[in-house]
Amino acid sequence: MKIKLGVIFGGPTVEHEVSVISAVQAMEAIDSEKYDIIPIYISKDRTWYSGKMLMDIDIYKDFESLKKYARKVTLIGKDGGFYLQSLTGLKRIVNEIDIVFPIVHGCGMEDGTLQGYLETVGVPYVGSGVAASALGQDKVFMKQIMSSSGFPVVPYTWFFDTEYLNSKDEIMKVISKLGYPVVVKPALQGSSVGISYVKDEKELDKAIIEATKYDQKIVVEKAVSNLVEVNASVIGNMEYQEVSTLEEVSSDDDFLTYNDKYVGNGKGSKSKGMVSASRIIPARIDKHLENEIKNMSKELFKCFNFGGVCRIDYLIDKKENKVYVNEPNTIPGSLSFYLWEPSGKKYSQLLDELITTAIKNYKEKSKKIHSFDTNILSNFNGLKGAKGLKGLKGMKRR
Repeated sequence: MKIKLGVIFGGPTVEHEVSVISAVQAMEAIDSEKYDIIPIYISKDRTWYSGKMLMDIDIYKDFESLKKYARKVTLIGKDGGFYLQSLTGLKRIVNEIDIVFPIVHGCGMEDGTLQGYLETVGVPYVGSGVAASALGQDKVFMKQIMSSSGFPVVPYTWFFDTEYLNSKDEIMKVISKLGYPVVVKPALQGSSVGISYVKDEKELDKAIIEATKYDQKIVVEKAVSNLVEVNASVIGNMEYQEVSTLEEVSSDDDFLTYNDKYVGNGKGSKSKGMVSASRIIPARIDKHLENEIKNMSKELFKCFNFGGVCRIDYLIDKKENKVYVNEPNTIPGSLSFYLWEPSGKKYSQLLDELITTAIKNYKEKSKKIHSFDTNILSNFNGLKGAKGLKGLKGMKRR
């Protein structure tokens, strides 16, 4: 009997189309002999849709046309099972779901928001949990945790957009102490959205204003000199971690841009997601540095309690031979399958491992105590009889 696999993608995020590309790639690679694939597409206006036609990338060329043919649904838990229920007509059960595979990117989806909803419904799902997903999306939180845990990060500062408007000169002085060039980033975005490489103070204000279009929280980092960017993918859970072949990424710009990652090169070209970006596999670094990055990747995976697959990006100062952790990505573009193929792990095998690990984790988690069978309210006589609530009498209502 096939496992009923719901693949969730899309959502109200600037990385909406990136998510669609990653999800369609994955659905094409999933073993259809073992899994019954059920696409669950979330539109930019937060409406959920399902239907086999959603597995075809061409249908997304016209989002409005797509909505005419796919069925509006919602995910519910009922009598110990999980179902997609239609939102129109008689609200019938459309599909049963055994496990969900979120292939989403960006703020509002990848950041624990969707994972929290899935936890509330109770359905098993692939990947990192709520807390790990939230931490992996916020560049400020992740840097604070990495620094306190002893992982090397570049010098940085951060601030809210309102602080910049009210204390621009003071923030400029703090940034100048980092030393130019710097990199300005929205704290909660991915796929290089809103990022600027700033060479001097003249360019700084424009870069910060650009970043505030996407987020309230802004990060400014000291740019690494003699830069080599290296990425590692990690799969596993709290018990074990496996690290992929390392990649060296390249770009004509000062950093890997959104266009490098997702926009096809040339007129009429078709994006293949992160797999189409310019890269060198394996990375051209010495064995000592490779081992350092692989060991650090495992420790970082455990530190954040990640699950499933993540990609961890590193910045190397090749002159000093020093490694800095840039950031982890809890649901990387194309799920980083291209980093596993050189070691002989096919995409279908990678996906199967991620799903199997998620099922195992769900079973282990289900053994823990999550609630009590007793009901302390069964003998509850109201506020007058509740110890510890006597103080409510004297409280003013607001």
